[in-house]
Amino acid sequence: MGRAYQNRKESMAKTSDNKAKVYSKYAREIYVCAKASGLDPDSNLTLRGIIERAKKDQVPSHVIEKAIEKAKGGGGEDFASARYEGYGPGNCMVIIDCLTDNPNRTFGDVRNCFTKTKTKIGTSGSVSHMFDHCTILVFKGDDEEAALEALMTADVDVSDIENEDGTISVFAPHTDYFKAKNALTDVFGEIDFDVAEIQFVPQNTAPISEEDMPMFEKFLHMLNELDDVQNIYHNVEL
Repeated sequence: MGRAYQNRKESMAKTSDNKAKVYSKYAREIYVCAKASGLDPDSNLTLRGIIERAKKDQVPSHVIEKAIEKAKGGGGEDFASARYEGYGPGNCMVIIDCLTDNPNRTFGDVRNCFTKTKTKIGTSGSVSHMFDHCTILVFKGDDEEAALEALMTADVDVSDIENEDGTISVFAPHTDYFKAKNALTDVFGEIDFDVAEIQFVPQNTAPISEEDMPMFEKFLHMLNELDDVQNIYHNVEL
């Protein structure tokens, strides 16, 4: 599972290299979370997690602070979550998470990415059953047994744990994110997590042919160009 996650992470690194777009996506996510659940990261744990991820991705502090200030105003845009699924180039499975203030526009934009790459958007649940909705925690360490014991003591349903090259990777249900994170920090102290996210991880990955690769890259590029798209998950083995 760890390697499958790494494949997806590497693919996203190649297609999300526009800093302005990365900043914009985080700003929107922070704004929506702060507006919905509170401005204080100490009491809004989801907001704290987003801010930590933003800092990992080198989002400047002023971008984060501006998004929270915007949420403090109470007005502004009213965003909602939207998720789309389908089969992309090479028959790969794709999940696309969005934040939108106009669902009809967003659906049309995402569907256009499928249409222009000669693929087809699916219905809800058409491919998500082939992905695990996971908490992923990755940090430097080599005491896998202590990590597993801490998680089990906290009643975290660990689905996988890996220890490779001095790095521990933990996979657990998405509902156990905060419980797992707190269990590890209680035992190891403050941890500088390399990854602390909730992701859709494919149960199985599949290679894509050289013939389909250009269209697949075009498909990802088109999706990443859409302001409403927050995350893209796929099962392509790169």
